[in-house]
Amino acid sequence: MKRALLATLLLGLVANACKTTPDYGNPLDEGAPALLPLGPTDKLPDFSQQWKQRDQLLPALENSLAWTRREHARQFFPIAGIDHGRALASLERFHELLSASYGPDDFQESIEKEFQVYKSAGWNGRGGGVLFTAYCTPILRGSLQPDEEFRYPLFSLPPDLVKGRDGGVLGWDSPRGRLPQYPARGAIEASGMLAGRELVWLADPIDAYVAHVNGSAFVELADGTLFRVGYAGKNGRPYTSLGKELESDGVIPRGKASLRTIRAWAATAPPEVLRDYLGRNQSFVFFAPIEDNPHGSLDVEVTSGRSLATDKALFPRGALVFAAGPSEEPTGNRFLFDQDTGSAIRTAGRADLYLGIGAESEEIAGNTKFEGQLYYLFLKSEPDPVDGLE
Repeated sequence: MKRALLATLLLGLVANACKTTPDYGNPLDEGAPALLPLGPTDKLPDFSQQWKQRDQLLPALENSLAWTRREHARQFFPIAGIDHGRALASLERFHELLSASYGPDDFQESIEKEFQVYKSAGWNGRGGGVLFTAYCTPILRGSLQPDEEFRYPLFSLPPDLVKGRDGGVLGWDSPRGRLPQYPARGAIEASGMLAGRELVWLADPIDAYVAHVNGSAFVELADGTLFRVGYAGKNGRPYTSLGKELESDGVIPRGKASLRTIRAWAATAPPEVLRDYLGRNQSFVFFAPIEDNPHGSLDVEVTSGRSLATDKALFPRGALVFAAGPSEEPTGNRFLFDQDTGSAIRTAGRADLYLGIGAESEEIAGNTKFEGQLYYLFLKSEPDPVDGLE
């Protein structure tokens, strides 16, 4: 009996040892596909209930359509085996189905019949799953002029940052000539090289960090007006998560890092310690004033609960996607559109949902974290040439 019990315990230990902890930051092997087509025997998600939310889907869908119809969009295709014509025709047909379907069941049947569903290769390259988090547009206190309270600026895009047509950073036109990399965060802040490019000043370095992570912010000025800034570019350096660094060093217990716990820590941290942790993130984001709501990397307005940020080196821009998560997850199990990217979203195992503007959105976004599957939907057959390009 004891021997049998020991054998059972050993088998359990071996089984646990063989389990692999997902590394969502794991890059795909070179040449590996980012999208895996589902076969005829693979179970599809339940899309039917999304038909009831078609009014919520339309604004984001129309933004994706507007971008994909631009002549400029052609340069980003083909990608992941999807060409521009198929991407555009898929969005147009989905738009038709939202209005033409008789109900949820008819909607589901039409999608299954007409669309090929692909699964993201995920963290392990075999569809192992995607870690979904969320972001928002925070409302922060600030001033258009610096003073003793407002000392932490957000900067506009500098002219010496060299970018390619796709927005990727090609280098730095430094005083010594063209260099292959733009300076990292620490060098930018220590050198004062961006003096004169300040757009707005904030009261708290963590507020500036939040603006950089989210890529946009609404800044409330003393007179109550909102100064709106959106993403304009970045320095091209690698992103390091402040929360992960604090957890790794034991400053915050593992699994407990959130915007709330980070703010609580920062409120009492010595300035030099706070500066050191913030400087570990080499990535630096630049901003531009905007007149309306925030835009994503496609330069179309992002829609709360319907816009998604993914790695644009892997996935088709503007595409129709479905985020499948646990049934109890309020932000999962819905259609979205791939309209943005982010410094931390750099693999097939990560995706970021946009959840809107203000404190409530910030609270929800800070607590959104779940593993699920990310699906892309494209028409099965090659479409005829599509007119209407701008």
